[in-house]
Amino acid sequence: METGHIQTGWAVTRQVPLFPFLFSLFCRAVSEQIRYSIPEEMAKGSLVGNLAKDLGLDVRELPQRKLRVSSEKQYFSVNGENGNLYVNGRIDREEICGETPLCVLTFEMVVENPLNVFHVNVAIQDINDNAPRFTKNNIDLEINELAQSGARFPLEPAQDPDVGANSLRVYQLSPNPYFILKLKENPDGKKQAELVLEKPLDREKQSSHHLILTAVDGGDPVRTGTAQIKITVTDANDNPPVFTEEIYKVNLKENLPKGSLVLQVKAIDEDEGTYAKITYSFSNIPQSARHLLNLDSGNGIITTKGFLDFEETNSYIMGVEARDGGGLTDHCKVHIEILDENDNAPEMTLTSVSSPIPEDSMPGTVIALMKARDRDDGGNGEVTCRIQGNLPFKIISSSNNYYKLLTDSTLDRERTPEYNITITATDKGSPALSTQKTILLQISDINDNDPVFEKPSYTAYVPENNPSGASIFSVKASDQDLDRNARVTYSIFSSNLKEVPLSSYISINSQTGAIYAQRSFDYEQFRDFEVQVKAQDGGSPPLSSNVTVRVFILDRNDNAPRILYPSLGADGSALFEIVPRSAEPGYLVTKVVAVDFDSGHSAWLSYHLLQATEPTLFSMGLHTGEIRTARAFADRDAVKHRLVTLVKDNGQPPLSATVTLNLVFAENLQEALPEMSDQSGDLAPQSDLQFYLLLALAFISFLFLITIIVVTVMNVRRSKSSSILKYVRPALYSKADPTFLPDYKDGTLPYSYNLCLATDCGQNGFNLLKSSDQNVTAENILYNDNSRILVVNNCDSEAPKSGSETLLKERANLTETGMEIRRREPSRAVTRQVLLFPFLLSLFCRAVSEQIRYSIPEEMAKGSLVGNLAKDLGLDVRELQQRKLRVSSEKQYFSVNGEHGNLYVNGRIDREEICGETPLCVLTLETVVENPLNVFHVNVAIQDINDNAPRFIKSNAGLEINELALPGTRFQLESAQDPDTGINSVQNYQLSKNPHFTLAVKEGPEGNKYPELFLGKSLDREKQNSHHLILTAVDGGDPVRSGTAQIRVNVTDANDNPPEFTEEIYKVSLRENLPRGSLVLQVTAADKDEGLHAQITYSFSNTPENDRKIYHLDPENGRIINIGNLDFEDTHKYMLGVEARDGGGQTAQCKVQITILDENDNVPEVTFTFVSSPVAEDSVPGTVIALIKVRDQDTGENGEVTCHIQHSLPFKIAVSSKSYYKLLTDSTLDRERTPEYNITITATDKGSPALSTQKTILLQISDINDNAPVFEKPSYTAYVPENNPSRASVFSVKASDRDLDRNARVIYSILSSSIEEVPLSSYISINSQTGAIYAQRSFDYEQFREFEMQMKAQDGGSPPLSSNVTVRVFILDQNDNAPRILYPSLGADGSALFEMVPRSAEPGYLVTKVVAVDADSGHNAWLSYHLLQATEPALFSMGLHTGEIRTARTFADRDAMKHRLVTLVKDNGQPPLSATATLNLVFAENFQEALPEMSDHSRDFASQSDLRFYLVLALALISVLFLLTVTLAIVMKLRRSGNPRLLQCFGPDLYPKTSSVFPPNYEDGTLPSTHQLCLSSELKRNKCTFLKPNAHIAENILCSDSSWMSFMGNGASSSLHGGTETTGEVSFCFHRLHDIFAECRFLL
Repeated sequence: METGHIQTGWAVTRQVPLFPFLFSLFCRAVSEQIRYSIPEEMAKGSLVGNLAKDLGLDVRELPQRKLRVSSEKQYFSVNGENGNLYVNGRIDREEICGETPLCVLTFEMVVENPLNVFHVNVAIQDINDNAPRFTKNNIDLEINELAQSGARFPLEPAQDPDVGANSLRVYQLSPNPYFILKLKENPDGKKQAELVLEKPLDREKQSSHHLILTAVDGGDPVRTGTAQIKITVTDANDNPPVFTEEIYKVNLKENLPKGSLVLQVKAIDEDEGTYAKITYSFSNIPQSARHLLNLDSGNGIITTKGFLDFEETNSYIMGVEARDGGGLTDHCKVHIEILDENDNAPEMTLTSVSSPIPEDSMPGTVIALMKARDRDDGGNGEVTCRIQGNLPFKIISSSNNYYKLLTDSTLDRERTPEYNITITATDKGSPALSTQKTILLQISDINDNDPVFEKPSYTAYVPENNPSGASIFSVKASDQDLDRNARVTYSIFSSNLKEVPLSSYISINSQTGAIYAQRSFDYEQFRDFEVQVKAQDGGSPPLSSNVTVRVFILDRNDNAPRILYPSLGADGSALFEIVPRSAEPGYLVTKVVAVDFDSGHSAWLSYHLLQATEPTLFSMGLHTGEIRTARAFADRDAVKHRLVTLVKDNGQPPLSATVTLNLVFAENLQEALPEMSDQSGDLAPQSDLQFYLLLALAFISFLFLITIIVVTVMNVRRSKSSSILKYVRPALYSKADPTFLPDYKDGTLPYSYNLCLATDCGQNGFNLLKSSDQNVTAENILYNDNSRILVVNNCDSEAPKSGSETLLKERANLTETGMEIRRREPSRAVTRQVLLFPFLLSLFCRAVSEQIRYSIPEEMAKGSLVGNLAKDLGLDVRELQQRKLRVSSEKQYFSVNGEHGNLYVNGRIDREEICGETPLCVLTLETVVENPLNVFHVNVAIQDINDNAPRFIKSNAGLEINELALPGTRFQLESAQDPDTGINSVQNYQLSKNPHFTLAVKEGPEGNKYPELFLGKSLDREKQNSHHLILTAVDGGDPVRSGTAQIRVNVTDANDNPPEFTEEIYKVSLRENLPRGSLVLQVTAADKDEGLHAQITYSFSNTPENDRKIYHLDPENGRIINIGNLDFEDTHKYMLGVEARDGGGQTAQCKVQITILDENDNVPEVTFTFVSSPVAEDSVPGTVIALIKVRDQDTGENGEVTCHIQHSLPFKIAVSSKSYYKLLTDSTLDRERTPEYNITITATDKGSPALSTQKTILLQISDINDNAPVFEKPSYTAYVPENNPSRASVFSVKASDRDLDRNARVIYSILSSSIEEVPLSSYISINSQTGAIYAQRSFDYEQFREFEMQMKAQDGGSPPLSSNVTVRVFILDQNDNAPRILYPSLGADGSALFEMVPRSAEPGYLVTKVVAVDADSGHNAWLSYHLLQATEPALFSMGLHTGEIRTARTFADRDAMKHRLVTLVKDNGQPPLSATATLNLVFAENFQEALPEMSDHSRDFASQSDLRFYLVLALALISVLFLLTVTLAIVMKLRRSGNPRLLQCFGPDLYPKTSSVFPPNYEDGTLPSTHQLCLSSELKRNKCTFLKPNAHIAENILCSDSSWMSFMGNGASSSLHGGTETTGEVSFCFHRLHDIFAECRFLL
């Protein structure tokens, strides 16, 4: 190891005297330069030198001073005990310094206490540890066999990372007869090897050569590297390509997918390389085929790029050319036959459409006539049509390709106003294809719908006192019909206002349905009424519907309050009230009771005290009307007082009334009598309730006795074979064939009747129905359109034995009575349709297929006559205008004259445009006539004329032929196109005279001719480089037409000249950081050849891979641009090799030398050598925070750096030494205000423009205890429900401390409380850690409602800091107190007091008011009042929320004078609590009348109450016995009958089982009420029959599909239209017991 010496000098000597001063100023860095020199690749742990000794440090102080290495990469390490410097890892000079000759590693040594920095340089010496190495081990070269001797080929240099004598010295080449090696020195001193051709090459003798190139360095020992060189000799083009076949044939299906393979043509070339690479292309191909076929130029594969369509072209013939890399060609033909596929969907054309059609159109009406066709052939072209979906239409075939669309059933516009009729035409191909055509068919309207209101009923609200004539409501009805049929007119035809004419109250706008009031309504006169509104449409005949409108009158404040109590005396004077002199303040003296006939807010009353003898003695409730004492009665106060009160309602404006009261202060009535006049009277008579109870009891007992007698008599008569109910026997009804009406399911039956017809004409109990015109009308309402038979049984004749006899006789009876019946006559309708079928078939849409043929030449003038269609079709010319003769075709090439039937040419007819190359061209069109509808098919053949000359697609054609082409070579030419056919098409070709080429004409498989050019004499490009020929195409028409094309033959050159650069070495200087894409320079090479051989391609050669990533060479123009960043610090010079290669493979080389100029493009680099974080917030200014190292890779002024701190921070930065800075505190710190600092240090160089770098230090500030805890709120409020569980958490407080860790740990405690009576700990406690507050006992809202306490929060610092907060606790109320009744209070003996009620009190009179309070608050104190018990419950009512007891009706003479009421007061808590109070009420006009009742009459009252109780009990018992007897009698009668016949009309044997005898379901109708009527045909006495309810029949009536209805029958002598009354036996089937009782009254 070679150790360098410490470089000490005058600088060190100058610093020695200052050392004590620098040592006292700690952390100043001393710059010392220590230098060592070592070889590379030393083992890890090798000793470099003793730093402690070289730096003059005391070894004993090393552990304390923390000697350490500071560098980016730790190549070295230092021993902290002895100061030795060791190798810390592998040191590779080539990796660290690259090709730089002098390699030095620089790092810093740092010691502390005080802080010093020492700079150490270690020089790394090179050793020969790398052998020369080629970038590519195998070098490939291509040299044309025509290359001349002396041609140079530069080789890629070898790379040796070593420097000096150890680098590359010489190259060596293996011996060979063709090549030698020459060395060339580059400007940078590196050696370049070049391969020189010494002897011409011959590819036929040897196609490749293998050489070995060796690179040798100058080290000891010598190291070498080798590369294999493979030289490939390229060929010259001397063989043309040859196709394997002259004509290729293939058959393809049409619609082949795009990209499908057609076939592959193949040509072979005996040459190699580029000259053997064959390129294929189309030649002489139809323009239409170019868009459909694609030829791969590389492999000769022909694929489809479009869809082949057999209908457009069924075959294609095209030419293919094969061209090799030298320009030699060969040609062949490709013949493609297209096979037909089912690829065309049918096409549909509407010839005639009739829309709209009326909704009552008959089935079979013709709607449309259409034509269907398919462009395919055979089965693929046969088409069938059908209609999609279940529509009331059908489609039938009319003639060849023609179809007609007919209606198949009835139409309904309201259900379906229009139809989208989709017709599908399907061919018979496989798979079948189809086309859909949609016809929008409109249905026109007829008047068949009633107007319908939006709602089944309406409700209108009208305020009273409304202005007359104003609109109060509006109704709306809609009609599903259209236009006039949907125009609705409104009218009013009835109302429940019977007293006055309806027109004086209400009217309606007939157009809009707006309802107007004709007068002002009075809420107090009537509050609501109903009107019937009728809506009628404008159809003919008109239809209508009705709706009920109920009008409610809303109240207004138009009535003043009326005072009910106190009332005035008979003489109009105010009555007296007694007030105890001992009454305390708040004593209820009396209550003013008033009513307002208005309702709602207008009836809310308020009470006011207007005048008083002593105003301070009394107060009056604003809303209750209660007059109470405001203070205690004093001896100085007058005994008698007069009060005037005002009662005012809440209306706008308010109305009021006044009343006067006389009050006397006395302890009892005797004391008050002197102050009052004699106003007592006789007591009212006792109530006669007992009398009415006895009367009712006697009447019910009498009815019960009569019922027993009747039942007994009926049982006696039954035992004697009485026939009182004989008409309900089993033989009563007929069991013959169908006798009932059909379906009612589409109607709405407000009242539905089931009528049972009996054939046995027994005795009838009574006649309820009449057979009149009204019955016929009702029958019409019930029948629907499907009802065809009305069954009527004749009682004078025998019952029919079969269904058919019954039907015939019933029809006969109906005929005799003249009854009007709608019936269907199917046999007659069918017969009529059969007879009309031939006529209809010939009249409507019969298509007659006629084939008419014409032949005309193309290009006839417009208006030229083709023929007389009318004559040829056999039509009468006089009927042509009526029958509307016209032509139907897609394109109107022809027109027909509607008067004489001539067919004319309507426009230009070009056979080539219409039919193309098809020999036979025929136009098909249809001629249509109407009345009746016929279709005639006309074919017009178009004959070809010679109107087109042959035409070449390209009028100028070019050919390229190599000068080495052999005589006899063929070149296919593009054929001419002639749209004409036959003899008018192309027949021959001719070529202009020339000495080198001749023309041959060949015929294709389809007879078409095409030309080929033959080379007769060799070409020489140097003598003539192009030849001009004229090709002529001639057709066979008369006159003859021709077309020409110019042919230019270009002779291509052979490659016999290599490219040459303009300079051997190109030099350029560039500034670093040049933008990417900038031009570096352009190299230029010239080639004397032409064409491909003169086309030069540029590329890099012998250029390092890294340089290729920085520079890009355009292969076409030789422009070199930079694609990477140019960095002077990485590489300041580049040497590039460029090769120029022409199209024939000849090459040339040159060198490009690029010098990079330095710029200020590197920002300074900042490294933190030492950082002290965190620092205490009480650190003094000047404290060292960090030691910083800066450097800049640029040189000169660009590398000089200065540092500063951004923003205003309490820090500063000072220079320590060269490239070192230290960061110090500049002022005091506060962690709570700023817990950390992001200190941004900016390093700026002195370049132009200056560059800078920012580095940020995150400096943490450590905490000291300088902040007291702070609560989240200045005060807290807690809400705790009473009766809470003890020791439960009721609240929580939270305090925070801005300090950290222990200084921020908060402890909670309670300091004081507002509760003075008991210790605080018995009420409340707090968790010292969390601040949770706990209740130590259960709180009582009634005991105390709130309290306050002081909380303390103290941190854990030293010394500790603390803060206080106030917590206010509110107790929430719970429902734990029952209501307490204040009034009425009990007497001294605990008995209820008496209240006096005037006998003249009207309903709603305020008797008294129960006053109660609840110690709870809020919802728990809301009270409700209920009347539990009363002597006469119907006489009194009690306000639910006010506690006011009012009279419910007027006092009657039979009512008792004295009443006892029990009231319940209940609060709103959960669960609710309650209390009761008892009141004694006496009905009297004054105190004198009430005094006798206030005495002790408890026994008489109890006895009267018991008497009424027993009378009511007896009455109820007798009533129950009466009902039970009637029920048992009915049950016994049914059980004794054996076979229950009571409800035999519902029994299983009542109706025939052979066929349907009831109408179908009523489930779609509305049955508000259902009655079942059983009608018998016996015309004798009428009797009532009680039928047994049958659940099965009821179910059938309401919801089963098998429920039917029978109808009443008439006698033979009855006439429905004659007006004679008809007697029918009717029996009703009732479902409720009270209906049975109602019928029983007829029997009694």
